[in-house]
Amino acid sequence: MITNTRRPAVAGTFYTDDPTRLQQQVDEYLSCAKPSHNVPKAIIAPHAGYMYSGPIAGSAYAAIVPLRNVVKRVVLLGPAHRVYVNGVAATTAHWFASPLGKIPVDHEVTKRLVHELDFVFYLDDAHAQEHSLEVQLPFLQTVLEQFTLVPFAVGHAQPAKIEQLLDRLWGGPETLIVISSDLSHYHDYRAAQELDRCTTGFIEQQDDTGLTGEHACGQIPISGLLRVSRRKGLAVETLDTRNSGDTAGPRDRVVGYGAYLLHPSAAVSLIAQSDRKRLTDLAMKSIEHGVEHGVPIPVDLNDWPAPLQKRRATFVTLKQQDKLRGCIGTLSANRPLVEDIADNAFAAAFRDPRFSKVTTTDLKDLRAHLSVLSAPEPIEFQSKQELIAQLRPGVDGLIVTEGEHRGTFLPSVWTNIPVPETFLKQLMRKAGLAADYWSDTVRIERYSAESW
Repeated sequence: MITNTRRPAVAGTFYTDDPTRLQQQVDEYLSCAKPSHNVPKAIIAPHAGYMYSGPIAGSAYAAIVPLRNVVKRVVLLGPAHRVYVNGVAATTAHWFASPLGKIPVDHEVTKRLVHELDFVFYLDDAHAQEHSLEVQLPFLQTVLEQFTLVPFAVGHAQPAKIEQLLDRLWGGPETLIVISSDLSHYHDYRAAQELDRCTTGFIEQQDDTGLTGEHACGQIPISGLLRVSRRKGLAVETLDTRNSGDTAGPRDRVVGYGAYLLHPSAAVSLIAQSDRKRLTDLAMKSIEHGVEHGVPIPVDLNDWPAPLQKRRATFVTLKQQDKLRGCIGTLSANRPLVEDIADNAFAAAFRDPRFSKVTTTDLKDLRAHLSVLSAPEPIEFQSKQELIAQLRPGVDGLIVTEGEHRGTFLPSVWTNIPVPETFLKQLMRKAGLAADYWSDTVRIERYSAESW
């Protein structure tokens, strides 16, 4: 029975129960890992006995070392092996222990999820003897400084439910997602290699429809993660794939192991470099036309390729000697991209109430900076603190709406306001609200921007 602390159940069997030897082993696994240049948002790591899967797990956890003082919360999901679970089992424990010490459980977050999601419930029996979560703890305690744990034992559940759960917990850089799973079970060496290559292909392609329990015992939490990852534009890096025949066992009946890292991918440019120059020239020509004729330059869509005729929301920011000279844009994709840029460039030059109208003299050192926006998506949160934790400096453009009040900051504003809490306060002010304003009806949306 779990009381206040979930105590180790497989120390001395899956891994040594001697703290000194355990620390030495984990350090060795980490030191042997090949470095990755990507910063993980999530990892998939194996959970067998350390002599079998420890080196592969080390490959996943070595990638987390640069986040030692960044990650403050670890969301840990693994399959339930010991007890049947119809859904997702949470724990009432306030601490999870290993021979290396105790980790605090984020009990308030767990309690909220149990209250809000009908497939998440307390079932301590599912955690008491479960190894899939426990064997990850010494690695986490070694690579991270101080953090809280949100552990779940996953049973019979639809991947869409896991997707929903992870969406609630995704957070920002302070939150790391860890999925515990082995790969194929009890095939001969060659058959296992082939099946594990297939599984790796599904994971790399983020194809949750092809995964089954035959591919991975953690198929359900992996599938849920891939669904979120695909939607959020993450990329997958395979760090290591081996099986027990490679590490410490015979080759006639092996278990497969894989270490995978999911990270924010470099944004794929939707605007070709040559088209960017044409669009910048269009913005400047629209301003020049406005100086001479008082209206934006007319745009003939037949002169532009089809991708630039698509309806897109844009902003045009004008600078003169590196100082802001005007900024006007649209948040909804209501007209073709080229028309939007021509009209917004004109508006930034002549209709921004903060500045005088651009003159012929201004043109010689005026520069146009263009941003093409993605469709805004609402951010779900229960408190201001939860909202702030989800913000991604340098990535998110934000829109705040409260009644008739509305304001936005482009992602580029993070350069001048890098602290999320201050960013939000200044955005509230821009929307005509008090800096510390808060209510249950305030709406926050985020978008990304391709800028040049």
